[in-house]
Amino acid sequence: MKKFLKVLAVLFLLGVIAVAAVGFFFIGPIVVKTVNTVGPKVTGTRVELASAKISPLIGGGTLSGLFVGNPEGWTQEKAFYLGTVRASVKPASLLSDCVVVNEVFIDAPEFVYEKRLMGGNNIDALIKQIETNMGGPTAPTTEPAADGEPAKPLKFIIKSFRLQNAKMSLIAGGQTITVPLPPLTITDLGVVEGGITADQVATAVLKRVSEQMIVAAAEALKNAGGALIDGGAKGGKGMFDKLLGK
Repeated sequence: MKKFLKVLAVLFLLGVIAVAAVGFFFIGPIVVKTVNTVGPKVTGTRVELASAKISPLIGGGTLSGLFVGNPEGWTQEKAFYLGTVRASVKPASLLSDCVVVNEVFIDAPEFVYEKRLMGGNNIDALIKQIETNMGGPTAPTTEPAADGEPAKPLKFIIKSFRLQNAKMSLIAGGQTITVPLPPLTITDLGVVEGGITADQVATAVLKRVSEQMIVAAAEALKNAGGALIDGGAKGGKGMFDKLLGK
């Protein structure tokens, strides 16, 4: 049971695993309570899930209103907000050590990307904090077996991960710019490895999202550069160049 609670906290709060993976064991209100209780211990930040609807008979479910906060030291409380997370799994795989997720679909997510003049951003800081709390980027999701021997880590294969209608609030130089993000599709995550652990799934997805955010942020800053400089933004062109990594 500890194994499923840990998986639920890591994967559900990041929107990268099927709700049905634990739907066979928990009903919606318990999913919400578990995410809201265990989630902050995983991220080290505020985590709140509004609702969860589980459909165990069809092997799927939906999460609504998932808020994940920034680590301490950033100006904005929110790191990201997921409006709707819909997912399905291969039911038979729930009996094995590798859960096969057929699809994860996230609609209307909102991200906050805050870049510091001296380098670093809030999303990378969140990823590092999750890795630290989970024991490192390659730490397995395990618990002792009944006979005292180490249990096999619970692993996952994500056949299809889709994210659409995303937008990002870019915070840089005292300015906030809203930037649309392109759709993101990841297929066969964990297939080559024969399955990957919960925190590895979460980190892999966040890193892909972070890559898109960096590209979108650079483009937005280039397009808005003239306005920022002409408008007298603190530091002028020198600060603008630092934000672009020049």
